[in-house]
Amino acid sequence: MAMTIDESQCTACAMCESECPTDSILEKGGVFSIDAASCNECEGLEDGPQCVNSCPVDDCIVRA
Repeated sequence: MAMTIDESQCTACAMCESECPTDSILEKGGVFSIDAASCNECEGLEDGPQCVNSCPVDDCIVRA
């Protein structure tokens, strides 16, 4: 599984990008996305997806 960012809710604050231990969060032209090929939902690395924990917008980052 992987996480995904709801672009309509994302404020482009970039808080999630620096918290991702797998560097799966990408920014292009001010739009953030999550690379599903490298995202492992922080399994075995952290206590839950760090992008979700750092995002100030509820339900912006969800499981794909």
